[in-house]
Amino acid sequence: MAMTEGQETLEKSSLSSLEKSVEDEELRALLIPDLKDLPSIPRSAVESNFVRYYAVDFIKPAHDQYIYRHANGLCVIGLAPSHAALNDVGGVQSVDFNVGKSNRSDLKVTGKRKRNAQHLQPESALCNVCANGTYYTARCCVKGSLLEVNDRLIMNPELLNLAADREGYIAIIMPKPTDWLKVKDSFLSYEDYKKLRHQVSGSSASNVKAMKLKEAKPTNSCFGI
Repeated sequence: MAMTEGQETLEKSSLSSLEKSVEDEELRALLIPDLKDLPSIPRSAVESNFVRYYAVDFIKPAHDQYIYRHANGLCVIGLAPSHAALNDVGGVQSVDFNVGKSNRSDLKVTGKRKRNAQHLQPESALCNVCANGTYYTARCCVKGSLLEVNDRLIMNPELLNLAADREGYIAIIMPKPTDWLKVKDSFLSYEDYKKLRHQVSGSSASNVKAMKLKEAKPTNSCFGI
């Protein structure tokens, strides 16, 4: 039996309302997630935008650094919470980007082609950090182009003690995709780093001292050892 024009219009209107209702529900699910699916603590900007990797005992014991990789390939480099400098007595007191042949803070990268970017190796020094009279060298950890250093640390080294994983970052590096893939598996994930170092807030002073003792060169003692 053929539908009248009025019935056809009514059916189309009902279908349109149903489709809109489904769309509204889908949009609502996206914008207002179920409370049971939400984490107990909101994710930080770092957790939301970066994948966190860690280079532990990099070059020397207790010289732990982080590499936060963004989806666009940029890597933020800094000192991990367990780095010896952050756990030394008094914390970090000064930061110097003059690493001998060049002063990293003089870097001026321009344009889309990143002119003047310095091409560095994983072991290349980014800066020297002083804590309790001891100097620690922060390194690139990845092969790539140095795009930026956090020169605010020169005037405000306290940023490293207060927020090393945020405002206290050291540099931004852009590795080539092939170079990143070569080194990626040598780093620890955030979860593996937590397991290794036991606590993300920093190693205990005794652990750091023990690591520094391992690092020290052997000397003759009064016991003849």
